[in-house]
Amino acid sequence: MHIIIDGYNLIRQSPSLWQFESRGLEEGRHELIRRLSRFKKERGHTITVVFDGWIGGSPKEERYNDKGITVIYSKKGEQADEVIKRMVRKGRSSVIVVTSDRSVADAATRNGGTAIPSPEFESRITLSDRESSAFAEEPHEYDDEHSRLTGKRKGPSKRLPKKKRRVMARLKKI
Repeated sequence: MHIIIDGYNLIRQSPSLWQFESRGLEEGRHELIRRLSRFKKERGHTITVVFDGWIGGSPKEERYNDKGITVIYSKKGEQADEVIKRMVRKGRSSVIVVTSDRSVADAATRNGGTAIPSPEFESRITLSDRESSAFAEEPHEYDDEHSRLTGKRKGPSKRLPKKKRRVMARLKKI
């Protein structure tokens, strides 16, 4: 699974990352990459972070690897959103895009990918950090002895539409 992240969008949507960025853009980027590298070690996903370089950047797109995370700066005159949309067209259904930008999220879903809002992804990273440092969960206890023995489930039996089930399955893998 390939996770493509709109870097500045995630930094500015996250209160904890925004504190680092308030000290300087470079500090915000480094903290984001540090957190993502820990997440990558735990989950093993391919992660790409795209930052805007369109105002004062290089005349061509810059790519490098930092702590196992692929970092891309868009070329001068091109926004990170356009780079992400281009990557989604190539990756199709194996791509998860992390952004709160509606046009980028729509482009991802139109091309068969999945979009997840930046605050939700940040909470998953935070939750992942907590889970890795905590002990294993205790086994689940059944509320009702009868339902455990008979296999009957409580609650409504309504099933989500297939499209939503597929999106949920992809997001569970994060």
